Amino acid sequence: MRASRNLKFLAAALAFVVGLGTVGFHYIEGWPWFDGFYMVITTLTTIGYEEVHPLSHAGRVFNIVIILSGVSLLFLLIGSLTQALLEFELQSFFGRRRMERDIDRLTGHYIICGAGRVGRSAARELARRPAQFVIIENNEAKAQKFAGENWLVMVGDATQEQTLRDAQIERAAGLVAATTTDATNLYIVLTARSLNPKLRIIARASEDMAEKHLRSAGADAVVCPYVFAGQRIAHSFLRPHVVSFWTRLPRISAWIWKSAKCRSRRAVRLPARRLRTRAFAKTAASLFSRSSATRGCGLILRPTIVLKPAIF
Repeated sequence: MRASRNLKFLAAALAFVVGLGTVGFHYIEGWPWFDGFYMVITTLTTIGYEEVHPLSHAGRVFNIVIILSGVSLLFLLIGSLTQALLEFELQSFFGRRRMERDIDRLTGHYIICGAGRVGRSAARELARRPAQFVIIENNEAKAQKFAGENWLVMVGDATQEQTLRDAQIERAAGLVAATTTDATNLYIVLTARSLNPKLRIIARASEDMAEKHLRSAGADAVVCPYVFAGQRIAHSFLRPHVVSFWTRLPRISAWIWKSAKCRSRRAVRLPARRLRTRAFAKTAASLFSRSSATRGCGLILRPTIVLKPAIF
């Protein structure tokens, strides 16, 4: 960013010198506009052509000023441009090396294959936890969009065994096959299951018929975004208050865990698991009892039910 500002400043200063020289030769020597511009360009580029027209004493003094300022700015601009290119290449090189080292150290992480809309949504939720994950995307331009997110991104084909091995699939806790085609997701599931039989795999299905094939290939769960969206729309009409509650439930759950943690720091001698369970059941029960929106929904909250947060 700093190099970019320097380049813009030097380019603007050089353009100002060119304009000033053109105006100066026009009014001091009485030259046409193009002759003055041509004289400035040949001077700054140090080509060494002879003068367009003979210069007076005032014109020579003015030309010295143009040479000192313009040539200095030109060399500074070339140096800044070279520095910016070197910094960009070095940052890209060392950034890739650092990312590769971070991926090599991953354990118990999640692998997201495909950086489409589904893959990005899954990555945001995992990052919000936070949970360790790595994204595999075969489109380098799309992968560059996540540079500002500080996410671990690999450019490669997720259907290849070596790519999944580079993502440390042997030590991974789960995998998401979220590419846009069912055939690619099917191949990813087959490859991932052969490399890690204990891996939890969730696959994205675009067609309803693809679900049974993905499960047969080894997927533990199959999510169809279009079917889910249709069901969500229908429930938003039929049970809007229930949908609103379950939409807000993750944020409520996060608040409950924080509250339980704060209580545990006080003189409350309860196991952390029991404390979280009681806090969650108490808060959820109060929400159901106080909300008039859920009275007609036919839902009963039993204190014996333990709701645990799960990433997948």
